[in-house]
Amino acid sequence: MSTTTVTKSPAGAASPAPVRPVRTDTDGRIGLRANLRHIGALARRNALQIKQDPESMFDAVFMPIIFILLFVYVFGGAISGKGNNDVYVNYVTPGLMAMMGMNIAMGVGVGINDDFKKGVMDRFRTMPIARSSVLIAKIVVELGRMMIATAILLGMGFLLGLSIHTSVLHLLAAIGLSVVFGASLMWIFILLGLSLKSAQAVQGMAMLVLMPLQFGSSIFAPTTTMPGWLETFTDYNPLSNLADAARNLINGGAVAHSVWMTLGWSLAITLVTAPLAVSRFRRKT
Repeated sequence: MSTTTVTKSPAGAASPAPVRPVRTDTDGRIGLRANLRHIGALARRNALQIKQDPESMFDAVFMPIIFILLFVYVFGGAISGKGNNDVYVNYVTPGLMAMMGMNIAMGVGVGINDDFKKGVMDRFRTMPIARSSVLIAKIVVELGRMMIATAILLGMGFLLGLSIHTSVLHLLAAIGLSVVFGASLMWIFILLGLSLKSAQAVQGMAMLVLMPLQFGSSIFAPTTTMPGWLETFTDYNPLSNLADAARNLINGGAVAHSVWMTLGWSLAITLVTAPLAVSRFRRKT
């Protein structure tokens, strides 16, 4: 869409040079440097919103504390034996890293849906910015929240007896793998937030996705005791692959298969859902 401004000249005056049309929809025509600048500005805007509303960080701060205490002291004795909670801490903490990413990712879709309800996206529509920069800025800020939640989770894990049997570099690799997979999941929830009519609908649909993936995985318990059909499902469950990869990176063990499977899932999810989300966002605005 373009607009042209026309002004009348006084009689006898020379005709002014024609005004060049200004294109307001420049998605796909913005250079990389300008796009990065837009992403940075929008990410700062989202971060300032969190600063003005600290309660929005409650899930990232308290959820990892509640989850690790709940699962260690409720399921730890039953799975590892009474008095062996420290063994279960080393098992469940890497799995909860995967779970944190998925739960934080759900908030992106809810936030996008809420921004449309508040009319924030109407302001972005009038700006000459890439449509994708709005979505990427959301992901950048949510990745920051995910890192905070992961740090709190690991801190609680160390207090409860978590020990690193490999090295700090392996731990950082496990965190990085969780971040990559969490970023790919955010595109799914962004697409849900753009497609559904209300934040409640986004949350409800997200829970339908989250529950089977979380509890039908190796996050909380070994899969060897599960029925055959469920064990087969967990083998292809991306959360199982991520949990196994993070667990072996921290505790030691073969990691190649789980790492490559997790990276493959992350790439496939992003390639499928990111273009759909950007296209949906462009049509919706």
